[in-house]
Amino acid sequence: MNTRASVKYIRIAPRKVRLVADLIRNKKASDALTQLQFTTKKGADPIRKLLNSAIASAQQQYEVNPSELKIVKITVDEGPKLKRWRARARGAAYQIQKKSSHISLELEIGKAVKKTRSASPVKAEEPVEVEKKTGEARDSRRPDVRSRKAEQRRGGVGRIFRRKVI
Repeated sequence: MNTRASVKYIRIAPRKVRLVADLIRNKKASDALTQLQFTTKKGADPIRKLLNSAIASAQQQYEVNPSELKIVKITVDEGPKLKRWRARARGAAYQIQKKSSHISLELEIGKAVKKTRSASPVKAEEPVEVEKKTGEARDSRRPDVRSRKAEQRRGGVGRIFRRKVI
């Protein structure tokens, strides 16, 4: 089960808030709160409040421990821009855009740390073939690089801009 929270019309540019959102993406909620508490960016405060709200909502609805929550998805979208004008030289006016952000957060309820994909089972090594011409050991799983290059040259497919060999 997932719980969602969102906040709209935050008067911080989305580009600045995304920097903070990238710090806490895919982390445990308790770790993310600690990270946000010590982040000096302006966007950390509204995200921290939003995360606290999502945690409280999950506790209220599902009666879960905050240590079991994980941030699955956090998105920062662009909100409306307030357009203002500033006087410039020779009677010109330049536009100033005061940007806003919409932030949405989704928490996953359950084990905060999922098992990562375990290493693939160890495969038995295939025997290494010995080339008759050169006497060098060759791995049978990889095709010979020299033969591939020769095929490319014969088929007319090669580098177009080949450097001269000195």
